[in-house]
Amino acid sequence: MMTPTKNQAQLPGTRPVGTRDEREAAARVQRMFGHIAPRYDFLNHLLSFSLDRLWRRRTAQRFERVLRQTNARVLDLCCGTGDLTFALEHMRLKVLRDAGAYRMSLVGCDFVQGMIERAHKKARRGRHPAVFVTSDALQLPFADRSFDLVTTAFGFRNLANYERGLREIARVLKDGGRVGILEFSEPVGPMAGLFHFYFRQVLPRIGGAISGSKEAYQYLPGSVRKFPSPGELTALMERAGFTSVRVSSWNFGSVLLHSARITKQVTRTEALPVEKEAANESRGA
Repeated sequence: MMTPTKNQAQLPGTRPVGTRDEREAAARVQRMFGHIAPRYDFLNHLLSFSLDRLWRRRTAQRFERVLRQTNARVLDLCCGTGDLTFALEHMRLKVLRDAGAYRMSLVGCDFVQGMIERAHKKARRGRHPAVFVTSDALQLPFADRSFDLVTTAFGFRNLANYERGLREIARVLKDGGRVGILEFSEPVGPMAGLFHFYFRQVLPRIGGAISGSKEAYQYLPGSVRKFPSPGELTALMERAGFTSVRVSSWNFGSVLLHSARITKQVTRTEALPVEKEAANESRGA
């Protein structure tokens, strides 16, 4: 098992500029994404040249074996407006179309109410059976061992505490359940310079102008730069009880999918040992 670096140990989760602790970080992220929710889908597709659709489809395909199970229960965490949720649903319908037995149990959750409202509208418009709920990823309203699969696309990076998030995912997964974390990463090699220029110079200007929130699209490249490396995230996942961690690299290494299986079950009490830690942090302990 790899040990997180000193830098990662000092950074338990996302920290937008000016925030002092986990509560402030979570509140700032919630406010930013609530502000950009009306233009979120449009900008996702525009700024990724619609490749975000492909990455979500590939993620759904990776978990085809789980989605083939007629009674499988699936949670899409930090779901935004539901694009990965719908990709999972589409794959599930596709693989079970000839089975003659289809029972949907697919839940999307996000702690930004504006995102969930748009997911609801898209679900009604497309007659999707997925259910969407407003919920904090660090305190999920689900019982232990509720799901066969938990996924998240470009949202895990925004959690105020990554290890707590992983332990909460582990808690709601059934024995042998699977997890998929799709996230941006800073590539290395020949494409690194082009990626950095686009992500730090072009994307914030376009995103800020169209969304009306410069802060949100300036936050994005910084959050990717500070996010754990593939090795660091793998180590955090293993520490939370996940095994067989597999990293798939797409788009010249700028998009990574971490997939794994849970073998060490976590209870609600173990998943959220946070009150004392948060209090200490807010006091600067």
